[in-house]
Amino acid sequence: FREYLLSQNFMEIHTPKLLSGASEGGADVFTLDYFGKPACLSMSPQLHKQMAAACGGFERVFEIGPVFRAENSNTRRHLCEFTGLDLEMAIVEHYDEVLDVLGDLFVYIFDGLTEKCGQEIQRVKEQHGFEDLKYLKKTLKIDYATGCKLLREAGVDQGDYDDLSTENEKKLGDIVREKYDTDFFIMDKYPLDVRPFYTMPDPNNPKLSNSYDVFIRGQEILSGAQRVHEPELIEERARAWGIEVETIASYVDSFRNGALPHGGGGIGLERVVMLYLGLPNIRKSSMFPRDPRRISP
Repeated sequence: FREYLLSQNFMEIHTPKLLSGASEGGADVFTLDYFGKPACLSMSPQLHKQMAAACGGFERVFEIGPVFRAENSNTRRHLCEFTGLDLEMAIVEHYDEVLDVLGDLFVYIFDGLTEKCGQEIQRVKEQHGFEDLKYLKKTLKIDYATGCKLLREAGVDQGDYDDLSTENEKKLGDIVREKYDTDFFIMDKYPLDVRPFYTMPDPNNPKLSNSYDVFIRGQEILSGAQRVHEPELIEERARAWGIEVETIASYVDSFRNGALPHGGGGIGLERVVMLYLGLPNIRKSSMFPRDPRRISP
């Protein structure tokens, strides 16, 4: 991840993990008392990496660091603390530029794992037999409507503006593998209502957004979008999500002197490892996993 992005003129940054408000809105944050003031642990470096890329003149940035999610999810694929691989970049003409970087990034990672970690992968395969990941050198990209159509053609009830359930994501992964011979693909143009407040609406269809997810073996490992870079629209979208504008004032103000169009995404390292290696549980991809029932050692 780091090696490829540095080769593409990205700069590594480090953002704070103590915040005065939720970085993506919602209630799934760990709260704490910060010298008499309410605060929380960061569930994403989202707002800070946007400031750096779009407003700070860096244009291409990434971060590798801890992410905290207070979701009471006792599943095989959720952790309360994990390693986030985040990137953000300025857009010159179209947000497809971000998709191209993401596609090439993962192909570089997959090729590198095969080249450098063959023996280690073989040891894991001896314990947890799995099929090698299938991926195309030119990453497959489909839009959300196409994904929904593929599901309906397979007999699955899925509306074009309805959110994808985990079950339907996995089913779509099976369909894509059979149809396109790949376990790795990108899907874009998600409904606006199921994306975070800072997601740029589709200029041609207000019900859609310039957003995308990346999938491995039918499970999402990256969620991203072109971001809103106009202060008035950011405030409008925040209010629509029930977020008090005052709590993100410093973020909104950073766009008032002008901001470049930009986009990016966040990746959960442990989930990528789990899916790449076909592990039965994400806890096997973390040395000291943190979930709702485990906070030691």
